[in-house]
Amino acid sequence: MGLMETEVVELTRDLIRIDSSNWGPGPETVGEAEAADYCAARLREVGLDPEVIVTTSDTRRGVVIRIPGTDPGRGALVVHGHLDVVPAISSEWTHAPLGADVDEGFIWGRGAVDMKNMDAMILAVVRAWQRRGFRPGRDIIIAFFPDEEAGMMHGSRWMVDNRPDLFEGATEAIGEVGGFSLTISDDLRVYPVQTAEKGIRWMLFRAGRRAGHGSLLHEDNAVTEIARAVAMVGSYEWPTRLTPTTERFLEELSRAYGTNFKGDDLINVRDKLGTLGLFVGATMQNTATPTMLDAGYKVNVVPREATAAIDGRFLPGYEEEFEKTIRELVGDDIEIEALNSDIAVEAPLDSLIIELMASAIESSDPGGRVIPYMISGGTDAKALSRLGISCYGFSPLRMPPDLDYWRLFHGVDERVPINGLQFGVRVLDEFLRKA
Repeated sequence: MGLMETEVVELTRDLIRIDSSNWGPGPETVGEAEAADYCAARLREVGLDPEVIVTTSDTRRGVVIRIPGTDPGRGALVVHGHLDVVPAISSEWTHAPLGADVDEGFIWGRGAVDMKNMDAMILAVVRAWQRRGFRPGRDIIIAFFPDEEAGMMHGSRWMVDNRPDLFEGATEAIGEVGGFSLTISDDLRVYPVQTAEKGIRWMLFRAGRRAGHGSLLHEDNAVTEIARAVAMVGSYEWPTRLTPTTERFLEELSRAYGTNFKGDDLINVRDKLGTLGLFVGATMQNTATPTMLDAGYKVNVVPREATAAIDGRFLPGYEEEFEKTIRELVGDDIEIEALNSDIAVEAPLDSLIIELMASAIESSDPGGRVIPYMISGGTDAKALSRLGISCYGFSPLRMPPDLDYWRLFHGVDERVPINGLQFGVRVLDEFLRKA
């Protein structure tokens, strides 16, 4: 085992111990600054000169460095991770979320898979290159962003809007969420690579009616109106819509399982894929999920206003259909306020970069097969794609066949297998050398 594989374990543990919990959406997340300074220091140790970027406040910091390639005429590749994590409640965990304990072959802690493991892999690869004097073929732009977990306003969005020069000449990017193994059989594992993300439309429904006494008749009750609108949206069955990414995913997955997934066969897909099936099912249709209700202050008072929050997600190419359907469902009397909006993205499927990912995976796992897929959430790829960069999720990990990878994201007892992490850093190294 080489120094890179040993070092990635310690780097991951060091980063987990830094509390960079993002309580969003406010401007203060103190630990991000410490995490950024840590990454910068590790890069400086091997002779690099990264730039620490202060975004909206001194506590919001990221790190960017461009590693020159031997062929500067080629488009640069952005390799990015985020430094923040979602909060964790210690009492719910079997290992301290910030302890970075090593137990049962795993590193335990918040950020172990989302995504301080990838941050550590990036650092380990770059440090190994510097020690050996290796130069990649194309410019590699390393970026560690703050604020991914709360909408990116203090992180990648800010950098794209205010410092686009950092990414000049970049044509492609890799980050989360992809490259993890899904075991089909003893000699076959698929590694989904993210090539698309749904768009985001978080909305606040507002019903404004006449206030009054609860004992009287009320034909224009704001609570009734908001409840009706929420029920219409929450019970609506969105039609199946397959984008090129999802069509390819189902084709490749069908081949792997030796079966035939039809586009409208959501139940079969979910049963085969377990938790991942819930995510895949959500990428086969638009969704609008009611999440919050707020109305009234006393049982015998009809309030003037009632509101509801809706988490809306739309497929690439189906934003207009989403908005039209929502308006038809709630009617013209409900005011719709946009709380957070972001684009849907879909990168090219037939590209050299995916072939290189597949080659790197197969070198370390001959039974591995790369397939594209879409995520229902959002990542820093949304910001980078605004610069015309094709974004892919590739943070490679080989996972135990009985570990439910998706349950670890934002979940209790988040952990990463040490041998899977070391597999990942070898794959990432090989991929970046050839990319």
